Amino acid sequence: MTSVIVQTQHRILSVLVAAQVLSGVGLAAGVAVGALLAQDMLGSTSLVGLSSAVSTAGAALAAVAVGRISQAHGRRPGLAAGYLTGAVGSAGVVAAAVVDSPAMLLLAMFVYGAGMATNLQARYAGADLATPTRRARAVSTVLVATTLGGMVGPNLAALTSGLTEALGIPRLAGPFVLAGCAYAMATLILTAWLRPDPLLLARTEEAPPAVEGHGSGVLFGTLVMAVTQLIMVAIMTMTPVHMHDHGHDTAASGFVIAIHIGAMYLPSPLTGWLVDRHGPRTIAAASGLTLLIAGIVAATAPIDSIPQYTVALGLLGLGWNFGLVAGTAIITDAAPLATRAKVQGTVDVSIAIAGAAGGMASGLVVTAASYPFLAISGGILALAVVPAARKQ
Repeated sequence: MTSVIVQTQHRILSVLVAAQVLSGVGLAAGVAVGALLAQDMLGSTSLVGLSSAVSTAGAALAAVAVGRISQAHGRRPGLAAGYLTGAVGSAGVVAAAVVDSPAMLLLAMFVYGAGMATNLQARYAGADLATPTRRARAVSTVLVATTLGGMVGPNLAALTSGLTEALGIPRLAGPFVLAGCAYAMATLILTAWLRPDPLLLARTEEAPPAVEGHGSGVLFGTLVMAVTQLIMVAIMTMTPVHMHDHGHDTAASGFVIAIHIGAMYLPSPLTGWLVDRHGPRTIAAASGLTLLIAGIVAATAPIDSIPQYTVALGLLGLGWNFGLVAGTAIITDAAPLATRAKVQGTVDVSIAIAGAAGGMASGLVVTAASYPFLAISGGILALAVVPAARKQ
């Protein structure tokens, strides 16, 4: 890799980091109160997961669109279009809350999912110009940038809600105003400064050979990320609702979710180093074991124990981080450069569908059984990653 490419990679990572900080605000602000807003407007705990399900279904469609736009025109227009769509969805959620329309809320959450998909797709842009030995660390640099926005977003929920409530906007819709502004600013940053386009530039360079076979590598990487996404979304969605139903206020659940979001992204540099040093299969197996422990801790948490919920959601985020970084490295190594963005977009559709399934099932499982049953079931399911990793 020439010195010019190295300098360009550093600049591209800087731009992606700035955009990801903002997108982290947009992502986390909605996660912190989205389930509560759905519960309030739909009037049913069993339907809470529907909001998460439609947003992740929207993310699935957006993943295809962002991947195809990136394949044809480069990362810059693909990512910018995704974040702009997320901003539109955020505005739609606010409008739905103002007019008290559950149908409009679900449609808006579907569109809002584009921001979620784009936030994840950006990690691939960080790896486009990276050498194989530093690919996981490049992915991690982009992911960790989401940490600041992700941890600040939920804790701005109360402040934003108070300000928007004075304007006649329902309190729980306030954070979506913040999300819309954050996504719009991320769009502007990428449009103005993500130049040269990393994917288009990578195509002018000699592509490194794939580390794993295309078919097996893509399949295994998809399995790792889909399973971890399903479990993470299911438990994360119902934890604020479970806490709220047992007397905890929005500040308490916001704090727990902030720690969770931080654990999803903050360990990324360490995870990237571990993947580059020990291989993605080892860290993929570690993700399954970590998610099992998270499920056990969540299932055994006393109703009044905020610290134990915090630990559980922190481990949940860490397990997801292990799976995402390891899976991304596997996919990027296995996918040919000529079709890389399209393959990555298709893979992220599977991840989004898994998240939608987890979000949809979470409310139904808690209603039919209990939150502890949901948590422990998710942990046991995560163990499927371990034997799959050993077979590779």
